[in-house]
This record gives sequence, structure tokens and C-alpha cells, in this order.
Amino acid sequence: LVQINWCRVDNEPNNGGWDTHTKHSEMLKRLLMPWMDQAYSALLTDLSDRGLLDETLVLWVGEFGHTPKFNANAGRDHWGQCFSVALAGGGVRGGTVVGKSDAHAAYPVSGRVEPRDLMATVFHTLGYSPDTEMIDTVGRPFPISRGRVLTEIL
Repeated sequence: LVQINWCRVDNEPNNGGWDTHTKHSEMLKRLLMPWMDQAYSALLTDLSDRGLLDETLVLWVGEFGHTPKFNANAGRDHWGQCFSVALAGGGVRGGTVVGKSDAHAAYPVSGRVEPRDLMATVFHTLGYSPDTEMIDTVGRPFPISRGRVLTEIL
């Protein structure tokens, strides 16, 4: 398991991060998306060239979406109702879209996927049933996920 946290850039709005409360569109176009496009595509190409992509699940996900409307600083604030996730490799069928939002990307209108569904799918690709239970520090069992496996992407 590898987690990559985005860097911080001094003298940039939002310190150059994805939490774009200021100058959202400018930051995406000028800084964030060029870096992410290059890094994400290079990672997938490298994994594929080495024969590792089929056994490596790559997730591009944040913990929240952004408001459908801009704030007074040309930024977008936190929004938990609707956001995008990208998965590649690891048994996931490429080019598959699950779910649809309204015209403003504010609310899901069909195929709603919840974070617990994403995690159930991740555990499934690792060979674990979402019904698998772990034991917490005081001896109580709890499921690793309460979501459904997204079979439509496998």
C-alpha cells in the first residue's frame, strides 16, 4: 500500500494543493492538472511496461468533492454530495463509468456509489470479502466494509 500526498508550493493560492478555496480554475489549469496528468500517466505507463499494472490497483481519490458554485474568491469549497474517483489496473475494467450527476455536478442522479462501496471493491481486488471481520483492540468483531462490491467495473 502506497499513499502519495500532494506537495505544498509556497506563494501559490491554497499552497498549491487541491483544497482550492481560492482561484480554483486557474490552479487546476496552470498547476494541478498538468502535474497530475504527467504523474498519473507516467505511473500507469511504468506499471504497464513492467507487467505490474494488472496486479496493482491505482486509485486517484480525495476525501471530498467541491461545491458546484464558485465562492467569492473564485474558489470552490468542500462538498460531500458528489465527487469523482479514478481507478486503474488491479483487475478494474478500463473505460467504465459508474454513476451520473446532475447538470451541475451537485448531486448524483443515478448509479450512486458511496465511499464504503469503493472500499468494498478495493478489498475485493485484494482478495478479501467485504464481509470479512477484523477484531478491534477490545476483542469486538467489525466488518472491513459495509459496502457493495462494484462488480460493474470488474
